[in-house]
Amino acid sequence: MNALFVITGLGIVSLLAEFGNLKRWLTAFVIIGMIAAVGLAVADWIHHGDEATMYFSNMLVFDNLALAFTILIGLATIIWFWLSADYFATQTHRTDRTSLVVFAVVGSVIMSSFNNMAMLFLGIEILSMSLYVLAGSKKDSLTSTEAAFKYFLMGSFATGFLLFGIALIYGATGSFHIHTIAETLTANPTGFPTFFYAGILLMMIGLAFKISAVPFHFWAPDVYSGAPTTITAFMSTVVKVAAIAAFIRIFSTCFVAAASTWTTVLTVITVLTLVIPNVTAVYQTYVKRILAYSSVGHVGYILLAFIANPSGTDTIFYYLATYTVASLAAFSVLHLVEGPAEETTIDYFNGLYKKNAWLAVTMTIALLSLAGIPPLAGFFGKYLVFAQAINHGYTSLVIVAVITSLIGVYYYFRIIIAMYFREPEGATIEIRGSHKALFFVLIVLSFALGLFPDAVLKLVTGF
Repeated sequence: MNALFVITGLGIVSLLAEFGNLKRWLTAFVIIGMIAAVGLAVADWIHHGDEATMYFSNMLVFDNLALAFTILIGLATIIWFWLSADYFATQTHRTDRTSLVVFAVVGSVIMSSFNNMAMLFLGIEILSMSLYVLAGSKKDSLTSTEAAFKYFLMGSFATGFLLFGIALIYGATGSFHIHTIAETLTANPTGFPTFFYAGILLMMIGLAFKISAVPFHFWAPDVYSGAPTTITAFMSTVVKVAAIAAFIRIFSTCFVAAASTWTTVLTVITVLTLVIPNVTAVYQTYVKRILAYSSVGHVGYILLAFIANPSGTDTIFYYLATYTVASLAAFSVLHLVEGPAEETTIDYFNGLYKKNAWLAVTMTIALLSLAGIPPLAGFFGKYLVFAQAINHGYTSLVIVAVITSLIGVYYYFRIIIAMYFREPEGATIEIRGSHKALFFVLIVLSFALGLFPDAVLKLVTGF
């Protein structure tokens, strides 16, 4: 909870930084504050152990699950600020952009720690309102404006499903607290009216939109490609981690006793999420859209692990950590390579190794990790997901997942081939020392998470 207080304070300070001309130090101050927030979350984890601590009339709970996701969200945000330094270079919009990002992180933490459906809605809205503005923050770009408008309309529509589902569940149980609902449902799993189960499915639809699961993913490619690249990196990592954390908490805690109602539906969604984005990505020529469909496809692997074992959150957490590192690395390179055009095609990566080896090597490692090539972290993430699914009798879904993973290798290697086996176009690309340091950290993390997966899993087995 202390971490949430610190991050909220950073957002307020960001709003007030216009006074006293403090905005020149704002980015550094926020990064230091985020480091402090991560440190406080680690301290809470060490001191509290398996004890769950409730706050605000039991509306927020900071158990191991919430603290672990808070730490992951905080670390991903720190790296994101590192890669997006030029996004805050303009003095005119530094404070408002910083405050929007920080408040989006506040919403992310609430989404991973809610114990009450009202807090879930509050977290989603704090996150979403900030993202609607950030997606359209590239004011001279028509596609950025279109992305913000489309995201706002689709997000509002999905929130309607979520609220309707919450209302139906409250009408049947008389409570917003997820543990109270879970206890009532466990005590009498068949004694609820039909509209209660309809409410569960409506909530699934609303949250499926937030995690961009098929067929509720149609907003993601357009919004990801239209938003500024740094904001796309934020959406595909920090925001996705928060949305999946919320999905896991509500369905693994509250609705387990009614799993027969939603398991079949979620299985269909999982198969569609594995197949459709990976196949569609093959036909894309813009790198941003390839990464967007890739991001949607990775949700399918996470849902596969969840269906196989809803309580096996250690595997899901590890997969999210590996995906976040690889995705941040890929978008970091894309941000430096992209030209003035609205979309960056694969041709922009032609001969990149000759133009700048740092960029090419980092992008290669990121794509290989996303593809699941050993010994990188992405391989062990997929291995753990497949092993968990096979152990729980979902072999047929694993076969589908393996096939779609092979399809993913094809479109990732299109970019890799362009970087090494095509003639370069344009001049060499110079990067700052801070970018080289960032790439080094991300490369080390990609190998470290892959070479020492047990160390990460042991940290999260307390879930």
